[in-house]
Amino acid sequence: MNNFSLDVGAADFQEKVLDASRHAPVLVDFWAEWCAPCRTLKPILEKLAAEYGGRFILAKLNSDQNPELAARYGVRGIPNVKAFVDGQLADEFTGALPEAQIRSFIDGLLPSPAEPLRIAALEARAKGEPEVACSLLRDALQIDPSNEAVQLDLAEIHIDTGQLDAARGILDALAHKARNPTRVDALQARLKLVAAGAGADPAALWVRIEANADDLDARLQLANVLALAHDYRPALEQLLDIVRRDRKWQDEAARKTMLDLFTLLGSEAQYDDLVREFRVRLARTLN
Repeated sequence: MNNFSLDVGAADFQEKVLDASRHAPVLVDFWAEWCAPCRTLKPILEKLAAEYGGRFILAKLNSDQNPELAARYGVRGIPNVKAFVDGQLADEFTGALPEAQIRSFIDGLLPSPAEPLRIAALEARAKGEPEVACSLLRDALQIDPSNEAVQLDLAEIHIDTGQLDAARGILDALAHKARNPTRVDALQARLKLVAAGAGADPAALWVRIEANADDLDARLQLANVLALAHDYRPALEQLLDIVRRDRKWQDEAARKTMLDLFTLLGSEAQYDDLVREFRVRLARTLN
């Protein structure tokens, strides 16, 4: 036992796991007395907790004595180690893994040495200094080349500044190995919108639509422009109108663009109701 390894239960789970994970990752080891692999894993975890010296905390929880917590977090087999970061379940593994694999698991949870540069880049971007932000992010990648968050931040700035090929290269490289596929998908969707709507004049598109309501190309371009301006409801209305008029037009371009918008908006809780509404309306239109 050391200062970085402790026993927890239902009474102190909030304090010693969820609250504590806002300061350092907390690994919760769900175990039981009768479990032989648990007895193999426990000393490895305790050794690593001491070795890492507080960079993560080990919390050992007897699942037989705390069945409500085991049920809440979906423990189906033990030993089951669940990692909490910032009050949320971040990752997990089941079984008595070799020490090298456990080290790799822990290292993936720890803050990167590149994080201060990433934070500085976010601040520069917020000040309207994208070139400074890009420079800082590139410096961060020199320190930690595999840092996915830094790569995605850089891709997002490239999209904002119209460097679409550079953004596409980053996203394509991450597409099948991302730890955060939701953000990758959202950025891919945003990239498509920018590529489709760049340079279009919304006033001219409205004139075309008013002259010919069946000008579906103008409606699609307008939808992309509106989406880029974060006017998501009217963008979705235009796309739905295209589906109503000709659902097969340009290989179902309107329906596919709606799905891209759903992906983009799905990463932000504030748009849940809007996405839900238009999913239902799209389904009714198609059926």
